[in-house]
Amino acid sequence: MTTYIARPIAPSVLKELRTTDDAGRPTVPVADDEGGAPLRCCLRRSEPGERIALVSYAPLRRWAAETGAEPGAYDEQGPVFIHADECPGPDGEGYPFANAHRTVRRYSAEGHILGGELVEAPDDAAFHNAFDDPSVALVHVRAVEYGCFLYEVRRP
Repeated sequence: MTTYIARPIAPSVLKELRTTDDAGRPTVPVADDEGGAPLRCCLRRSEPGERIALVSYAPLRRWAAETGAEPGAYDEQGPVFIHADECPGPDGEGYPFANAHRTVRRYSAEGHILGGELVEAPDDAAFHNAFDDPSVALVHVRAVEYGCFLYEVRRP
């Protein structure tokens, strides 16, 4: 059992992203011929033949809209894979996409980057370490090789 929860993109946000992404572009579904795309809606890898979409997503901007934070220049958007159609979301516990080095990036309540840590795989120790700093409000787990957002973790 894990202490922290890996949060997928919220269903209400997915509904918007399935029409228009955070860069204002229309979403274009495709059949995933090979499989293996890291899906941020259900926090698993795609299966061959599933309909997916690559969309631009601004996770910090979306969080700031909920909290009133002003991330300024730290507001970034990047590519994420999602199911092209509604899906049931994650079906398990644990930390997804843990099969490679990841960056655990820390953010303040204002939405400013407070630092990050390269970890062998996301685990409770990495999140305890991040949240030991009382000024850390949330954490993004990101892929090292491309810097892409994978999921968010908040204080329990």
